[in-house]
Parts: sequence; structure tokens; C-alpha cells
Amino acid sequence: MLDNFISRTNKTLVARLLSENFKKQAPWYGIAIVSMLVVAAMTSASAWIMRDIVNETVVSRDLNRVFMIAIAVAAIFAVKGIATYVQTVFLSRAGNNIIAETQKKLFRSVLGQSIGFYSKFASSELLMRITNNAQAARNVMDLIVTSFVRDLFSLLGLIAVMVIQQPWLSLISAVIGPAAIFGVRRLSKKVRKIMEQEMVSLGAIIRNVQETSSGIKVVKAFNLEDFMGARMDRHVEEVEARSNAIAKLEAASSPIMETLSGFAIAAVVALSGVWVLEKGNTPGELMSFITALLLAYEPAKRLARVRISLESGLVGVRLMYELLDHPVDLTERPDARDLVAGPGEIRFHDVDFGYREGQGLFRKLNITFPAGKTTALVGPSGGGKSSIINLVMRLYDPESGSVTIDGQDLKSATFRSLRERMSYVGQDTFLFSGSIRHNIALGREGATDEEIIAAAKAANAHDFIMALPGGYDCDTGENGGNLSGGQKQRIAIARAMLRDAEILILDEATSALDSDSEAQIRDALARLTTGRTTITIAHRLSTVTTAHNVVVMENGAVAERGELGRLLSHDGPFKRLYELQLLPGKESFEGAAE
Repeated sequence: MLDNFISRTNKTLVARLLSENFKKQAPWYGIAIVSMLVVAAMTSASAWIMRDIVNETVVSRDLNRVFMIAIAVAAIFAVKGIATYVQTVFLSRAGNNIIAETQKKLFRSVLGQSIGFYSKFASSELLMRITNNAQAARNVMDLIVTSFVRDLFSLLGLIAVMVIQQPWLSLISAVIGPAAIFGVRRLSKKVRKIMEQEMVSLGAIIRNVQETSSGIKVVKAFNLEDFMGARMDRHVEEVEARSNAIAKLEAASSPIMETLSGFAIAAVVALSGVWVLEKGNTPGELMSFITALLLAYEPAKRLARVRISLESGLVGVRLMYELLDHPVDLTERPDARDLVAGPGEIRFHDVDFGYREGQGLFRKLNITFPAGKTTALVGPSGGGKSSIINLVMRLYDPESGSVTIDGQDLKSATFRSLRERMSYVGQDTFLFSGSIRHNIALGREGATDEEIIAAAKAANAHDFIMALPGGYDCDTGENGGNLSGGQKQRIAIARAMLRDAEILILDEATSALDSDSEAQIRDALARLTTGRTTITIAHRLSTVTTAHNVVVMENGAVAERGELGRLLSHDGPFKRLYELQLLPGKESFEGAAE
């Protein structure tokens, strides 16, 4: 019978959904199922008692019996009402818990993925899968429980009443089921294809809203309102058209049931006269049969449409499991150990690495970042500076070779112990929604207000924070939208200072600061880097003057390395970069002189 409601390709999906959710929600589903069985029984009883109502009021005319039957009818509907309430409450409780647990599980799965995962899935798609698809899981579970308990048992009970009261008329009505199922099966395949396309369009709508919100300055500056509006109109119209197509297909099951039911009921009415007038059957038996037949119509119609609804809902469930089952590229070894504290020397030994197969960036790369010293990475874009940082933070693993801290291979270390030894300030400063206090406090769990304020003062951020409405409780806005670039960066530096880690990574940490702000923060960075292993990416060579060592990266290889003074003392890649950036007119001047 399951084949009539679920396609073979979806059986495994449904089995997994039930196994992962039904057992955990068993108490709530158990109460809901018992309530549904009571509803089904009371529905059948309401049809059965019609025989006594008609016979006692029309044939026997026994007033006492009529009063007893009236009390029974009231009791039947009261019990049915209470059972329906209990069913709804506990089914909702189970469904809401499924949504909550699924969203938690999906988000944890996304958090555990590597950086490369986020280049494959747009944020709009992740948002849709975590929200809409969790709801789809709940809807499918509700549909399965209600269809195969309440509707199925209601239908079986009513069929039993029909067979007992009028067995021959029941046979005539039995032609509805097979014909309806055959018609609905043809509709379900079309629904699944359209639903998959609708999911894509919904993701496009979310993506369009996100891009407009994040890039509103560009939208305004380039007069792109009409373009963005037209693109949104197109996506919304696609969803509307597909929603209408799904509604049309789902609605098509009703005419099938209506037509077939009409033929069956018409035949029953025609034959009932023969049975009552010529065969001697009581009017009560006939009334009970017709009542059961009419009551059976709604659960039968819902069961006939259950395959269409399942096919539609399982599209979201399938997308949900695709996300949950996505392989994690970067995992922690089962025997991973915490990094042992040490001076903080970082070493690359014969490292091979590339973001795409067959497109290697590093080949046998060897670099040492001395403990307690500041090393500046410079060079043209694409040279591999950011990739070195990604490997040090273990956002990626090398294809071969090793990256070690104090001789300990990062692949053998726990993620938590590795990240606890590092502070990071990026070029594209990111702030979380919430207050300034909250953003700085994320640097170290359990930090006191005094420590937060001390970190802000060390980053020369305290004065401008106190000038803001609310001070440290001022809301930063979405990704720090209420603050200037320099303010955001100083808060990020305060967060790194609060962490007080042994290893510090600066990705052009002063890039968003004007000259005055940069001057304010240089002494703060000098204090922060003292005694720490610091790796700083420097696009502006004026920021490397305090570095102990400079490494010039070109095309994934070390072009030059050494102390700043030594690199400037002879003609090499660093000196040419230095002169090109700080003395941009030098080459033109020399050419004119010649």
C-alpha cells in the first residue's frame, strides 16, 4: 500500500526522516496518534448512530430511546472535539521541536564546514535551506502522521460501518479508490519537478534582497534601482507562476474525487430505493450507510492527494539532507591533541597547496616565522600572502608537506587549541550585530567590563566609543553599518587585544584608517605585537617599518626575505616594490632625464 502514496525513489528519504525524528518525538506523537484514533472512532460512531436515530424517531417512535440517543450523540461529538484539541496541540509541539532541532543541526553542520564550502553555496541558498527546508521536514512528518493515522483509520472505520449496514452498496462505492489513485499518481511527478524549480527561484529572491541590502551604496551610486527592481520582479513572477502551476495540479485531484464520488453516490441513491422499498431494509441502515459514505469522502480525498503533497514537501527534505550530508573537507583527527604551549615559532616545510586540483599555488614552500618576532608578507596580489595565513589558521590543509607551531603539526592539533593561540584582524573588518561591548567581548569568553574598556583604550577606541550614543552599549548595526571604517577596524583590534593570544595575524589591519587614525594606532599595535609571533600582510609598505623580517611573495614562491634595511640596501624585488609605491614618479623622472 505504501507504493500508492510514496514513489520508490522517496521511500529511503521518508524512512530516514521518520527514523531520525519519530523516536525523539515519540511521547508527543504517541499522544497525538491516540487522539487521532479516538477522532477516527468517533467519526465512525457518528455514522453508525444514524441508524438508531432514524429507526427510533421514524420507525419505533420511542421517546426515551430518542433521549438516550441524543445524549450519546452529544458525548460522541464532545469526545471528538476534545481529542481533536489534544491532537492539534501535541502534533504542533512535535512539529515545532522538529523545526528547532533540524535548524540547529543544519547550522551546526554549516559551521563545521571548511572555507571552501562557502564558495559553493551562496548565503541566500543556505538561508533558504536552514529555514524553508526545516519547515518542509515538519510538514512531511505531520502529513505522514495525519494521513496514515487519522485519515486512514477514519476511512477504514467508515468503510466498516458501510459494509456492515449495506455490503452490496459498499462494493459499488469501492470503485472510487483505485480510479482516484491512478489519476493522482500522474499529477505527482509534475508537482515534484515544478517544486524543485520553485526552490531555485526562492533562493534567487533571497539573494537579490541580500545583495541590495549589502550593496545599497553601489546600487544608489550607479543608479541601479530599476535594474534591481526588474530582476526582483522577474524572480517573484517566476515563483508566482510555479506556485500557480502547483496549485493547479494539486486542485486537479479534487475534480477527480468529486466526479467519481458523485457517480458512486448517485448509484447508491438509485439502488437504495430498491433495497428499502423492495428488499425490506430499514431506513436507519440506509441512512447510516449514506452518512458513512459522505463522511468518508473528505479523508478519502485527503488520502488521494497525499502523494502530491508528499512529493512537494520531500523536495525541501531532499535539499535539507544534501546540506546535512555534504562532506566536510577539513576535519579534526580522532586522536587530535591540544597544542602544547611554546614560544610560537611557525614553520612551513615543503608545503604544496592549491585551491583547485591541477592549479597549484605553492610548490615545496619553506618559510619560518620566528617566535616573538613580526614578519611582514609583501608582494603583488595573487602572490600567496593570504593563502599563507589561511594555512596558518588551518582554514585549509596543505596537499603535502607540513605547517607546524613549535614543531607540532597543525593536522594533529585540535581546532579549539589552535584558534585559542591566535588573534586575527582582517582587512575586511567584520562586526556582529549587537553592541560595541558585545563585539569586543567576543575576543575572550568571560571578559570583565574593565578588561573590555582596557582593550578599547589600548586600541585608541575608547574616546570615540564614549562619544557615541550609549557608549559601549551603542548598536553597531548590520556588520558595523553605524560606524565608520576606521572605527570598525579599531574595535576589531580591541577584540584582538582582549584575546591576548601568543600568535597575532594582521591582514592589513590599518588599511581602513586615515593618517591621523593610523598614527593613533601604531603605538597600540607596537604594544600588541611585542613578544608575540606576528604575521602581517602589508599592501602599504609604510606599515612594515616595524617588522623584524620581510618576506616578498611572488607567484606562490619566496622571491626575497630578510630584514628591512638589508632588503633596501641592494636592488631586488622588495626595493623595486618600495620605490614604485613610495616614489611613484621615480621611473618616469629617470626616463625623462635619460
